[in-house]
Amino acid sequence: MRAISLWQPWATAIAIGVKRIETRHWSTSYPGPLAIHAAQRWDRSQRRFAGVEQSLGVLPKEIPLGAIVAICRLEDCGPADELVREITQLEQRYGNYDRGRFGWILTEVRALPQPIPFKGRQSFFDVPDHIFEKPLTAAQMYGNREQHGHFGAGHS
Repeated sequence: MRAISLWQPWATAIAIGVKRIETRHWSTSYPGPLAIHAAQRWDRSQRRFAGVEQSLGVLPKEIPLGAIVAICRLEDCGPADELVREITQLEQRYGNYDRGRFGWILTEVRALPQPIPFKGRQSFFDVPDHIFEKPLTAAQMYGNREQHGHFGAGHS
């Protein structure tokens, strides 16, 4: 399955249904299944934004890092400055809808019951289908860091 890494808290926002459009500086013609991966690191401004959203009850307390958090379908891609007219103010906070950017329309979003540790990459990358077959135990999560990357929970 193809995957894309996002900074937190945007990956979690997709997983919980707050964000339905991922904004990027590049377009894609790929339609199909897509795994949403939460990047391993996040900076102070991202943690601050998450803290505000958590205090408002929008985001959950735990924000996973270095893991696949959801599976969805990348349905379409269009100009972000046109798509912004069709979404709520809440969702507008979770994207950059400036002219010249693109909105990836995500449908059929399913949050995973447990985040799956995995090392992300830039642009699209492939995730083997077998990792979605059954949840990993804690020993598997922490024992496979070289193969799947580190897993940890981020705190604001």
